[in-house]
Formats: sequence, C-alpha cells, structure tokens
Amino acid sequence: MKKVVYLISMVALLILAAVQGYAQVGINSDGSAPDNSAILDVKSTSRGFLPPRMTQEQIGEISAPADGLMVFCTTDGKIYVFVAADNKWKEILYGPGFINPTYCGQPITDNRDNKTYNTVLIGNQCWMKENMNLGTMIQAGTAQTNHTGFEKYCMSNQEANCDVYGGLYQWNNAMQWTQVPGSQGICPTGWHIPTEADWGTLVTFLGGDAVAGGMMKEAGTEHWSSPNTGTNSSGFTALGGGFTHLSSFMSFKVYGTFWSSTQYLSFSYSFTRELWFSGDYVHDHATEWGDGYSIRCLRD
Repeated sequence: MKKVVYLISMVALLILAAVQGYAQVGINSDGSAPDNSAILDVKSTSRGFLPPRMTQEQIGEISAPADGLMVFCTTDGKIYVFVAADNKWKEILYGPGFINPTYCGQPITDNRDNKTYNTVLIGNQCWMKENMNLGTMIQAGTAQTNHTGFEKYCMSNQEANCDVYGGLYQWNNAMQWTQVPGSQGICPTGWHIPTEADWGTLVTFLGGDAVAGGMMKEAGTEHWSSPNTGTNSSGFTALGGGFTHLSSFMSFKVYGTFWSSTQYLSFSYSFTRELWFSGDYVHDHATEWGDGYSIRCLRD
C-alpha cells in the first residue's frame, strides 16, 4: 500500500513540475519534446486533427464562445472560427484544390472530368477497379496525336462501351508523351501507370502467371465470352475490353489487355499484361505502341 501511495505522489509531483515549468504538451509516437513555440505540439504521419463536430443549431447555442474557438459544422460541412470583434462565427474559406482520400477501398474522383473510380487493396498495392475512361473519342485508325489532351478509342466506336470497359489508348498518348517508367500519364494525381515490375508484384501475390488471371477477371459472362473462368477473388474486376489494331477492333469480350509504363528493348514496343476469357493464365507480351489497350492505374 505504501508503494502505491508513493507512486501516486511521484506522478502528481511530475505533473505539477510540468505545469509550473513549461506548461507544454507533446502528443507523438517518437517521444520528442514539444516545440518551444507551442503549448500543444501534435505530431503524426498517419492521423489528423479532429475538431469538435456539431450542427449549425448546436454551434449557435454555445454560450460565450472564446475568441478563436474552432468547430466543424456538420450542417454544411465547413469549419468555423469565432471572431469576438465581430461577434460572429466566420467560415474558413476553402480554396479550389482538394486531396482525394488515399485510403484504399474507397472511391476516388478524377477532378479533370469528375468521373469516379472504385479502388481495391491487393497485397500492399492499391489498384483502381475500373479502366481509365478519360479523353475525347476518336475513330479507330486515326492516330492519337493530341499533345494537349487525351484521346481514346471506344469499342465499335460507341461511347457507351467506354463507359463500361474504359477507353483504349495508344501508349504514347496514355503516357502523355514521356517514356519514364512509373509516370502518371493519363492517371489522376497520386496514381500512375503500373510498371512491368508493378504488374509482376500483383501477379506474384495472386499465386503466379498460371492462376492469377482467374482471380483478376470479373466472374460471369456479362463482360466476358463464355466460358469465362474468372472468379474475381482478388477484387481487381478485369473486363474483356478487347483492343484496337490499325483501324480494326478486335477480341471484344475475349481479351482484356493492359499497358505497362515499361518500354521494351525495341523503341516502339512496351510490355502489356493480357487476360483471356477461357483460361486463368496472365500473359506477358511486348506490344507495339500504335495498338490501343486498356489502362489500369496504381496508387503511388
């Protein structure tokens, strides 16, 4: 009992010494002291600061709010600070920029055209669950040469097919005219066109070339020809979007082929990964830049 009383007394003395001395608090995981300029110093690389959240009515009922008091209003989704000189709650204005949630499994919005893409965590990689569908549709057989924007082919020259299967892109257009592996290219900010090594990491995690394809393909025959062997146990949800070669659309619902951002030895070829409707194998090819294939983005 004496030991307990002694321990409590020591803790109380330490708290009192801290209050009388620096009156500072540091909240962190590295044990560092708070900065000399701060009474409260919070450090984290994985969590944010969460102010009190309440409705507009509840905010209005706060009695004698202090100058500088901050709250988050759940009624309109904005942060307010009380300004005593004006006796008003003032909105903290938001700028035009925003950051998409980076946690995987939640949808993201591409602010270039406001299209939404679902995401899935596979191993340690965060993948989009849909193919990219950005740009202006042009007819197959016409080269994608716009250096200030993106162009796409839609299967059978039907925009509705891009809405389901995504666009089909020539490599240079998708890479936005760079040849650096892992470039953002057509992908939204914070995402990139996967390298050959990125694809290899995915396939290896799913058990290797011989079985990974079945785990990556959407199940059923709505977007694949019969007999589709896909189970989509990975959540990748690959569709049989086909491809373009010269002016022809080919292998719709038979193949799903995805560009990598890794150039092959030859100047005009890059690596692709290909899935087939009636097998579970993932094929690794080197393909001409002029053909049109799907783009699946990977988070940085």
